[in-house]
Amino acid sequence: MNIERSGRIVIFFALSFFLVSSPRSTMGQNGQCTPGTEEANKAAARLFYERVWFTNNPDHVDEFFAPEYVAHDTGDRKRVTEKAEMQKEIAGFLWANSDISGSIDYQIADCNMVATRWQAKFEPTSLMFKILGGRKQIPIINVMRFENGKVVEIWNHRHDIDTPMGNIKFVQGLAVGLIPTIIFLAASIILWRKLRRARKATA
Repeated sequence: MNIERSGRIVIFFALSFFLVSSPRSTMGQNGQCTPGTEEANKAAARLFYERVWFTNNPDHVDEFFAPEYVAHDTGDRKRVTEKAEMQKEIAGFLWANSDISGSIDYQIADCNMVATRWQAKFEPTSLMFKILGGRKQIPIINVMRFENGKVVEIWNHRHDIDTPMGNIKFVQGLAVGLIPTIIFLAASIILWRKLRRARKATA
């Protein structure tokens, strides 16, 4: 099985999962999927990446996202309602700390649902991002649900182990494991010194 076919199988199953998990996912505007809906939504998703992520233009978010949308992501961003301003802040923050480029691998659409697998390439420009991860290319799959030509719901799936967030989580996990060890070691050293002094005093 070649890489291209494997990639298409992965994105097909990703889209299938989201279609099953969302009762409205197979319904277009007004409960119907009109001719051209899928191609129009795929084109809108593609333009979103090209205008917002592949060029430094966060203000274009309003062209593609509804004023409010539902996000499914890691951490605290699980099924939360956010304003489109959040997408601007995310893109703006990443562009402020790195140069971003990318490419789209595949797109699959089912009425008002569009799954896109794309590559994000980050070239850190700030010291913080250089420390956190250096140059990265991250494969990402987004599934977007459209209404009236705008994104109203999005699912994010990416290889967080390849992102600065993955490095942050590693450092956090390392700290959680090291802190009790350091405390125990410090207490042991203090106790050993006290015992040593006590022995010298009685000698």
